[in-house]
Amino acid sequence: MRIALLEDDPDQVALLQMWLHDAGHACHVFGTGEQLLQSLARDTFDLLLVDWELPGLSGVEVVARIRERLDWHIPILFVTARDREEDIVQALQAGADDYMIKPTRQMEMLARINALQRRGGADETVEYAPYRFIRAIHSVTRNELAIQLTAKEYDLAEFLFRHAGKLLSRGHILESVWGQRADLNTRTVDTHISLIRQKLDIAVHNGWQISTVYRHGYRLEQTGKNG
Repeated sequence: MRIALLEDDPDQVALLQMWLHDAGHACHVFGTGEQLLQSLARDTFDLLLVDWELPGLSGVEVVARIRERLDWHIPILFVTARDREEDIVQALQAGADDYMIKPTRQMEMLARINALQRRGGADETVEYAPYRFIRAIHSVTRNELAIQLTAKEYDLAEFLFRHAGKLLSRGHILESVWGQRADLNTRTVDTHISLIRQKLDIAVHNGWQISTVYRHGYRLEQTGKNG
């Protein structure tokens, strides 16, 4: 997963970064809520880890603004020293999906992250009519006809459909599908988007379209028409 960590304590940042990296996640650190909100205006993540006590906006204020402004739901896990019941309730009501109390425990945090990830669904066969993704064999069909894709093309296509309706930055796509840093080879993303658009015939007559957002990335959207 591509995770944004909102935390201003350097020791806590170093620890959580290490745990997330060892678990195979990419971690991007923000020291203030303002920095994170600015980033979300142009970039995308799979999950947010948010502290409460921060310079400037509090974690609760940041979460509330994210839920008000974003047109897609991103899982948010609070990680904070506040342990009163009313604090937990306030965070959840602001829009957090889960809540952890410091000191953070490695296995518990990773388990909670995995649980939030699973909420997106892990079915072996997923339908996005007229497309069907069969994950066990990395196969995709359109109207029951198999489409020949390379392994990376399949990964990218499934990633786009899994995040349908969501604006995805090139950096997010590159890290999630290729496992590379966001500042490397973004042209690779553009080339593969073009290839899967052609091979899957992603077009209005099949009920889907891929929009290019200038200087940001791509959004796969359902058009409401399906031939």
